[in-house]
Amino acid sequence: MAKIILTGDRPTGRLHVGHYAGSLERRVALQNSGEYDRIYIMIADAQALTDNAEHPEKVRDNIIEVALDYLACGIDPAKSTIFIQSMVPELTELTSYYMNLVTIARLQRNPTVKAEIQQRNFEASIPVGFFTYPISQAADITAFRATSVPVGEDQAPMLEQCREIVHKFNATYGDTLTVPEIVLPENRVCMRLPGIDGMSKMSKSLGNCIYLADEPEEIRKKVMSMFTDPNHLKVDDPGSTDGNPVFIYLEAFSRPEDFAEFMPEYGGLDELEAHYRRGGLGDIKVKKFLNSVMQSRLAPIRERRREWERQIPEVYDILRRGSEAARASAAATLCDVRTAMRINYFDDTALIEGQIEKHRGR
Repeated sequence: MAKIILTGDRPTGRLHVGHYAGSLERRVALQNSGEYDRIYIMIADAQALTDNAEHPEKVRDNIIEVALDYLACGIDPAKSTIFIQSMVPELTELTSYYMNLVTIARLQRNPTVKAEIQQRNFEASIPVGFFTYPISQAADITAFRATSVPVGEDQAPMLEQCREIVHKFNATYGDTLTVPEIVLPENRVCMRLPGIDGMSKMSKSLGNCIYLADEPEEIRKKVMSMFTDPNHLKVDDPGSTDGNPVFIYLEAFSRPEDFAEFMPEYGGLDELEAHYRRGGLGDIKVKKFLNSVMQSRLAPIRERRREWERQIPEVYDILRRGSEAARASAAATLCDVRTAMRINYFDDTALIEGQIEKHRGR
């Protein structure tokens, strides 16, 4: 069986370091590993419209922003197929068939859906498209026969629901769809990177993000304003690193060479954390180190993005070619699904011949 990846993002704004730590960095590594036969990366504009239906221009404008961030991070269109979800209408048809395999009660139990409904204040009036987007995600995954889906931990319930749909379809119509497996970040701290406010997951809607395209001064200001241990009032006070966003970011982004270059008095993160916990290490010093780390990590991404910003027609051409390739793959799966469901009326010669025989002589 071919090894295939499907992953993607909603185009609701520029991508941030939470996206990078949680999935983008891993996608690039998987892309370059040579272990996968095909990699599909989707800009999920149709899914974004489920809670932005009245503001389609927001989704439209951000498609190019997401594409630029992909290319800046190292996604290579020669190795990965980057496509726009709405440009593959076969996905909508698959979604409509899968809807018959899922109950409303099951959708209501999906933890990710419940959390996002609450976050968007949809409790009183939930758009049907938003409520059923786990089914749409299942269509996205199965259309490309994905065997692996790199996601953050918060998306695990969505993949589990996809697997349930696949099992139900195969049990009902025969072995047709591929069962996908989840691929989580190797560094567990990257699974749910907190915002700079330390109160919740990094989110564009909450304004607590460091964006991949942020300028150096913006990064510095955001890092220096980050929440830390509220009980660490003086330099000599013992501090807590548990749940401390500054140390969570250092765990996600720092490398041994960063200590050698920016803080050689420490042998690594363990030594830095130990000093902070026993007291004698101020937040300002740690934040300055984190700023150096983030500047080092984001500078090459920002420079590559600027290069692609000068090639906008080429970026759209990459998206067009990718969408055409994605549509061809999805169409092949849809053909198999229609055959399994016995709704391939015009392609089923046995059906036509049987009807000829049945009605002969009447």
